[in-house]
Amino acid sequence: MQPTFAGLEMGTESFSADIAEALGKVEDLILSELTSGDDLLTPAVTHLAKAGGKRFRPLFAVLSAHFGPDPYSDDVITAAAVVELIHLATLYHDDVMDEATMRRGAQSANARWGNSVAILAGDFLFSRASRLVSTLGPESVRIVAETLAALVTGQMRETVGAGAEQDPVDHYLRTVWEKTGSLIAASGRFGSRASGAGADDVDRLSRIGDAVGVAFQVSDDIIDISSASGESGKTPGTDLREGVHTLPVLYALRDEGSEATRLRELLVAEDGSPRALGEDDAAVAEALALLTESEGLAMTRKTLQTYADRATDELAGLPEGPAHTAMSSLVRYTIERIG
Repeated sequence: MQPTFAGLEMGTESFSADIAEALGKVEDLILSELTSGDDLLTPAVTHLAKAGGKRFRPLFAVLSAHFGPDPYSDDVITAAAVVELIHLATLYHDDVMDEATMRRGAQSANARWGNSVAILAGDFLFSRASRLVSTLGPESVRIVAETLAALVTGQMRETVGAGAEQDPVDHYLRTVWEKTGSLIAASGRFGSRASGAGADDVDRLSRIGDAVGVAFQVSDDIIDISSASGESGKTPGTDLREGVHTLPVLYALRDEGSEATRLRELLVAEDGSPRALGEDDAAVAEALALLTESEGLAMTRKTLQTYADRATDELAGLPEGPAHTAMSSLVRYTIERIG
C-alpha cells in the first residue's frame, strides 16, 4: 500500500517523510516568528497557529517546490510559512467581521480577547509575513502585494454583494477565486519559484492552485447541502442558518417551478436579500431536502468537475514523479470528498 499524507497518496515513503519534515520546519518557523515579539502579544498571535488546521497552503507550496531542481532550499520553507501566515491573518479578520465565536474547535480570538485584539493580532501576522517575504526578493514582494489586493477585493465583493446587473453565480465564483484561489495560486507560485522551477512550470502550478482553490470551496458548498447524515464532520445547513447563499442555492434560485418558488420563500427576504434561517430547524430541513433534489446541486457538481478537470489538464504538462502523484491525488480528493 502506498503511504498517504493528510489523505493524499504520496507515492513513496521517502517522499512522504521529506514532505513531513519540510512542513515541520514550516511550523517551527511560523511559531518562531510569532513568539519573537513582546510577550504581551504571544497568546493572541499564536492562538490560531496552535489551534491546528490542515496547513493546506504550505503543503501546496512544498509539493510545488518538488517540480524545481532545489526543493530543499530554505527559501521553500520561508515561502510556505509566508502563505500560511497570510492565511491565518485573514482568519482573525474574518472572525471579527463574521462575529464568529469558534474557530478550529476552539474559542475564536475575538470572542476571547475582543475585536480590537483580534484585529491587531491579524495585523501582526501580516507584518511577520511581510518581513519573511522581504528575504525572498522584490518579485516575491510584488506577488504578495497582488495576492493581498485580491484577498481584500474578494472580501469587499462578498460584503457588498452582487449588483442588480450582475450574475450572482459569476459574482460568487469570482469572489471565491479572490478569497481562496488567489492565495493557493500564490502558494504554488512561491514554492516552485523558491526551488528554481522554470517559468512555464511556475505558471502552471499557479493555475492549478487557482482551480484547486475554487474547487475546494465549491466542494464545501456541496458538503454543506448534501452531507445530511453529518458523516463529513460538519453540521449540514450551516450556511443556510447564517443566510449565506452558496453556489447550489444560487443555481437553484435560477430555476422555475414550485420547488424553486418555495426555496425563494424560504431563503430570500422581501427586499431580495438572503434570509438567515437561524434556529428554525424545520425550515433548514425543508430547504436542504429541496436543494438536495434540485438542479442547482447537480449544476454545482458539474462546476466542481469543471475546475477539477482544469487542474488535471494543467497537471498533464508537469513531469511525472512523487510530487505529480501527490498533486493528482489532491485534485481527485476535491471530487471524492463530497461522496
